[in-house]
Amino acid sequence: MNRFTAILFDFDGVIADTEPQYDLFFDRLAAKYHLQENFVALIKGATLTAIMEKYFGNCLPAEREKIIEEHRRYERQMNYTFIPGAREAITRFKSQGYKIAVVTSSPDEKMKVALQRMNLQNTFDALITADKITRSKPDPMCYLLAAGELRVSPEACIVFEDSIAGITAGKKAGMKVIGLSTTLPAEALSPYVDTIIPNFLNYELAENLKP
Repeated sequence: MNRFTAILFDFDGVIADTEPQYDLFFDRLAAKYHLQENFVALIKGATLTAIMEKYFGNCLPAEREKIIEEHRRYERQMNYTFIPGAREAITRFKSQGYKIAVVTSSPDEKMKVALQRMNLQNTFDALITADKITRSKPDPMCYLLAAGELRVSPEACIVFEDSIAGITAGKKAGMKVIGLSTTLPAEALSPYVDTIIPNFLNYELAENLKP
């Protein structure tokens, strides 16, 4: 009997090929506010709230609100295209009887737009967003909450992630983590994950789930 019963997907860089678009937004922000050179890499997997608290805490409230609104507008006009093979993998996993969930650092507002544009409404058994958590990845709160909503144990969950923060969150939750080298190179992910795949093309889950 398969010991895994649930599959938890990060969204950006795992289901949706959006990370290059976010890089452009945050690169411009880093240049405008003279942030450290590796700012974009440091914030991967974090909620916007966590980013604002850590890197923009010294800005005036009005300036912080301006950044947040710019980010909201940017997300509404982004292109939401699938990581290669992701749509087919989601359909296949569901047909195989797995419970599936999205666990993302994005807010409800963005996810409603994104899932609608990708025709994924009502696809997932649970949706964990930034609006449901108080501690951002790499804290395991989001993944533990997903397991709770799905009514499965953390040990029964497989996580697909592309960021170090997300991978760390999944591992801290006690879950098996498969890394996608869509955002970071495979060598950067390899010390942290159980398995690495470039995308979901020709991917069969059972190949990577040996006890």
